[in-house]
Amino acid sequence: MGIEATRTTVALPWGPVSYLEWAPPAGADASVVVLLHGGGLDSAWLSWGELGGELAAAGHRVLAPDHPGYGHSPRAPWRATQDRLLGYVAAFASALGLERYALAGLSLGGGLAIGHALEHPDRVRALVLLGSYGLQPTLVEGALRVPAQLASWAALRTGVLQAATRASARDRRVLERSLRPVLRDPARRSPELLDAVAEEARRGSGLEVFAEWQRAEVGLRRQSTDYSAMLARIEAPTLFVHGERDAGVPAPVAERAAASMPRARAVVVPGAGHWVQRDRPDVVVPAMIDHLASLD
Repeated sequence: MGIEATRTTVALPWGPVSYLEWAPPAGADASVVVLLHGGGLDSAWLSWGELGGELAAAGHRVLAPDHPGYGHSPRAPWRATQDRLLGYVAAFASALGLERYALAGLSLGGGLAIGHALEHPDRVRALVLLGSYGLQPTLVEGALRVPAQLASWAALRTGVLQAATRASARDRRVLERSLRPVLRDPARRSPELLDAVAEEARRGSGLEVFAEWQRAEVGLRRQSTDYSAMLARIEAPTLFVHGERDAGVPAPVAERAAASMPRARAVVVPGAGHWVQRDRPDVVVPAMIDHLASLD
């Protein structure tokens, strides 16, 4: 029987945030790992429900918050921007009395982990960045860079992307097809996962909050957040975990980012998409456990 998660709420200056906690076995000298999920139809449970118990069994105290407006956390009384979300991450860690911890983040959560490590280098003992945001100045590179950026900017301001995502969640076949680019293994697109994603679409406000963040991030010519020139300042041991078939952020982007940092390496996971830890937990979980164990 694996280690089960408990759900708790912590009061932050603007309101409550719900989080999952997996406690390590009794007597373990536990280090803290904070897991930050991605944007859109995501939550702490959707991204980390299968992984948190494995990390706890390896001796870590694992904490995974639902970002404001996602999962079981109500929306914050402010518009979601990168700076606001970075403030939330710092407030969450402070409210729980965390002094030193490892941070792991998927996609949007990876960008938050990078930003937090840059702002609070004394707190972050290690990073794990999975399909991370914030590694390039535009959404895509190459010849399509300009038209893709412009098309995304326009679509976000018409509501087309948000409406299409919500509509897909109401039709099971469409939902399954929409997950194929991020979850490449058909067996991992289980009925249980489809139910959970559809429930998040019905219950949460994550799509609206994500659209706010996207409108603040996606500019006409470039992204508002690009950490690529600052990565060399991060001294915390960093593991990039990236799906070989990630359609959103190509794997070479992560490899290039890792090469620019003093204590980083990249693992490209064969066959995996953007939701890499759900696609190939057999590769991702051991890689994360080994990385965290190397800190001791």
